[in-house]
Amino acid sequence: MHAWKALSVAALAFAIGVGSANAKQEDITLELVEPLADYKIYVAENTKQLVKDTTAFVAAIKDGDVEKAKSLFGPTRTSYEKIEPIAELFSDLDVSIDARADDYEKAEQDPDFTGFHKIEYVLWEKDTTDGLDEIADKLLADVTDLDKRINDLTFPPEKVVGGAAVLMEEVAATKISGEEDRYSHTDLWDFDANFAGSKKIFILVKPLIVEDDPEFVAKVEENFGDVDETLAKYKTDDGFVSYEELTDEDRTVLSARVNTLAEDLSTLRGKLGLD
Repeated sequence: MHAWKALSVAALAFAIGVGSANAKQEDITLELVEPLADYKIYVAENTKQLVKDTTAFVAAIKDGDVEKAKSLFGPTRTSYEKIEPIAELFSDLDVSIDARADDYEKAEQDPDFTGFHKIEYVLWEKDTTDGLDEIADKLLADVTDLDKRINDLTFPPEKVVGGAAVLMEEVAATKISGEEDRYSHTDLWDFDANFAGSKKIFILVKPLIVEDDPEFVAKVEENFGDVDETLAKYKTDDGFVSYEELTDEDRTVLSARVNTLAEDLSTLRGKLGLD
């Protein structure tokens, strides 16, 4: 049993950052204590896996094995993408781990550009691991730091629940263009993990709303099913096809289904009394 699950309700509420200024809000937030504690366990499991996978990814880079490093890139990122709904809670590390070249004045050549996407750029655009040792070491140090932070990190319910919708909106608005994994085209790995992370939040809070609004719950479940069905078309034995293989029509369909899901999830905070 994780330590959080053994705490009293009051202590558990404090540990995940649940608190309120009035009795009504306190009733609402206390109902979220157990779902948020379970979500914190989910995040911790993923950061632990992220450290393990990143260790293997970095080892391939240091061995100079370009093809192995490329094959590990998409799978390694999935654990990180699953917890992206709460990336705002560790924004400094999110920048270091997952920023894109667009965020820097000199783009790919900027010395401050680090993390997964700098490594992705060198692996695919230059087809080498030369010069990546220091960047790889920093990436591993950053994900290890993230894993260590989780135990002391507070999980405000409005940030967690709201993050599920915000992430879906980001996928539909920007990620669908292929701008994130622009060199490797492993975007579908990210999308699948993003949906899994948002769906986990929905599943954990669903018992709190299903009695009062079963139609909404059924609609969201159907929307998640539509997205899963769409992604399933592009699965392979070892992951997903290159995002380049999707036609404009494919991307339009996927974007429409993600937008529909995002619109519904955007009302989740209000249904839980968190607005």
